[in-house]
Amino acid sequence: MRTHCNIQASNRIQNFVARARLMNKNFSFYSHIAWKQKLMKITEVIEAYGHQNVRSTHKTTFEITKEADLTKRGDCIIAVEATKGAADLPLEFKEAARKENAKITVIIEIDGEREIVRANGSPRLSFTHPMDLVIRKSGYICGRTVAVGADKAASDFSRKLVEKMRSSSQEIEVTLTVES
Repeated sequence: MRTHCNIQASNRIQNFVARARLMNKNFSFYSHIAWKQKLMKITEVIEAYGHQNVRSTHKTTFEITKEADLTKRGDCIIAVEATKGAADLPLEFKEAARKENAKITVIIEIDGEREIVRANGSPRLSFTHPMDLVIRKSGYICGRTVAVGADKAASDFSRKLVEKMRSSSQEIEVTLTVES
């Protein structure tokens, strides 16, 4: 079964081959490999911890922060004491996420439970905030925004997962993967 991403990659390869032939270029297996390497897939893993005040009730965003404390007003925050903020992400990740049509997958794993969120990148992403990573359902972008157009927000996470997020000793692994 071909997925949407495979179909897009297949169409891109066909377009590349057609352009190479129009320019009377010799198209070889090696140039196909070199072109395919231009399609980026970069993964970044962030470690964080739960907190007793995690509510995970925000309807349009979720956030991971390097801050150690969390008040009950922070209804979008799902993890604290993160190893990275938006500004700490590697340049390669930022560049790939800024490409038109970039797809970002966020996997949140806690003690055998996982939540998968699919979102988009944007050329407008700045990645300037030193403390926070925010994933949004909307298209709003600020220095904390890592992805937009997400298919889930904090309120959409399984309550079983959220319960585990409420333990301050609970390690949380957040995997960000960008494909562009």
